[in-house]
Amino acid sequence: MSWQGTVRRWTRPHYLWRRATHNLLPKLAALLVALLVWLVATADRRANIEVGFDVPLEVRDTTGGSSKRAVSDLPATVRVTLSGQRSRLQGLQASKIEATVDTTGAQEGSFNLPVEVRAPDGTKSLRVLPARVQGFVDSQLTRRIAVTLSVPAPPAGTLPRYALSPRVTLVSGPNRLVKTVERVISEPLALDPSEEGSGSLVALNAQGEPVTGITLSPQTVTVRRTDLGTLPVRTIGVVLSPAPATLTVESRVTPSTVRVVGPPALLAQLSSVTVPVTYRPGKARLTPTLKLPAGVQALDSVVVDLTVRTKQAP
Repeated sequence: MSWQGTVRRWTRPHYLWRRATHNLLPKLAALLVALLVWLVATADRRANIEVGFDVPLEVRDTTGGSSKRAVSDLPATVRVTLSGQRSRLQGLQASKIEATVDTTGAQEGSFNLPVEVRAPDGTKSLRVLPARVQGFVDSQLTRRIAVTLSVPAPPAGTLPRYALSPRVTLVSGPNRLVKTVERVISEPLALDPSEEGSGSLVALNAQGEPVTGITLSPQTVTVRRTDLGTLPVRTIGVVLSPAPATLTVESRVTPSTVRVVGPPALLAQLSSVTVPVTYRPGKARLTPTLKLPAGVQALDSVVVDLTVRTKQAP
């Protein structure tokens, strides 16, 4: 049969019907078996599962007004449980899930509000823990605070010098938190002469404790050691000039040692420095000038607390 005849035969409806109904029962059985095999093989992928995610909690606040608002004391994350097909939840990242608390219109002060979750397409949010969160609404405050350089104690005989950039940072956040910041210090860096490094900044309160929930801008500073490490320095003790024999003296010298700089030959001859004191009965706090040889300078100042009494005659 020519190919033209074959084409004409396949265009006849009654021929197509005979071909389709030929061995119909075996064909239907084979189709049913294939369908069952597919259902069994894909059942695990099509079944819904539950997966928990630690989702960052975001704040939404569209309250109008002339001053900015800040929200604090909230948990960093909430636990969100989603339901969906394994293929959809496997590999899903927490950053693709939205968890927000809306503080729009909330009065300044403490609040307790629900957490809203927006699940990705093809998934369903089952639960969130905690379902409600507590926080604090406050006005936004920004302060400029000078950075205090923090470095390890220098080795004996050295006087390191440093350059800091920038020297000021902006501290921003809730009013009640920013007001507690007493100082901002840099991370201690051990640098060699002429070496440069980067250190993180930490905000501290009056008790020397870190203040959290605020933002520092910048968050780091650049510290460069500018000395060459060759300056001759020596640490020597501090002694008071002798008191008259007619007086009883109680004294405290702070610090008990000082650093001095000068020619190495002169420094080698020094073991202590004398503080000249004029003794008078009573209590006094003095900041005297140290008596040092010409060419030698003190790098530290001292404070002397005195309690002087007249001795009683025997």
